[in-house]
Amino acid sequence: MPWIDTHCHLDAPEFDADRLAVIERARAAGVPQIVIPAVAAAHFDAARQLAHEHGLAYALGIHPLFVDRAQEGDLDRLQAALATHRDDPRLVAIGEIGLDHFVPGLDRERQEQFYLRQLKLAREFALPVILHVRRSADALLKQLRRIEVPGGIAHAFNGSDQQARMFVDMGFRLGFGGTLTYERALQIRHLAASLPDHAPVLETDAPDIPPAWLYRSAAERAAGETSRNEPGELPRIAESLARLRGWSIQETARITCRNARAALPKLAALTGTPG
Repeated sequence: MPWIDTHCHLDAPEFDADRLAVIERARAAGVPQIVIPAVAAAHFDAARQLAHEHGLAYALGIHPLFVDRAQEGDLDRLQAALATHRDDPRLVAIGEIGLDHFVPGLDRERQEQFYLRQLKLAREFALPVILHVRRSADALLKQLRRIEVPGGIAHAFNGSDQQARMFVDMGFRLGFGGTLTYERALQIRHLAASLPDHAPVLETDAPDIPPAWLYRSAAERAAGETSRNEPGELPRIAESLARLRGWSIQETARITCRNARAALPKLAALTGTPG
């Protein structure tokens, strides 16, 4: 059965040595569609080219962790790219954008400026957004109340029940990935089990957020062992969601793919299934 990985950084250097093999493994595992969100202006072309070369989807945006090294003209570059490619059926969202209040030392004011400008671009180009949410849910929601956008996905969501409801009420879906597979991730697993059926979508965030079976301790990593995540892990991650929800694996595929197409409507034409 086909799955949709709604968040995979396939353009990351971790995939440079075997990117085609990673895509082939994903397809063999039943993941024919992957959304590639850019994180910086320098990555826009690579994300777009990968999507077109391999029949995938992409998003354009400037990630909050890349804001401090971004140039002042990068937001103009984003606007120009969106204008140039606005009719591209594979351009499904603006992302990855948002706020990160977890990593110390980041310029929060600059993050806010980039976030606000990108929300306005989402509204201008009528595109949903893929949000980076790390200890920043309330701040993200505050601006979403001011600047209405066509929904999207709150990626790797780990907020409170109340914050989750607010995002869902605004038309967002919540992304669940490898963290879902850790039994100690109590809040994430609680949310995954209790959200309305129309809320969850699946993602890997590959090469990051490896599921439990790929986890390596600090000592193992120091010894050279790797824990690179891949989009081909998505169906096994989905099994964790199915167990938490009491769904069959077929129901999990059908519901999460339907939710992905609702969150990112241009996916419907790419996956050959109506939203």
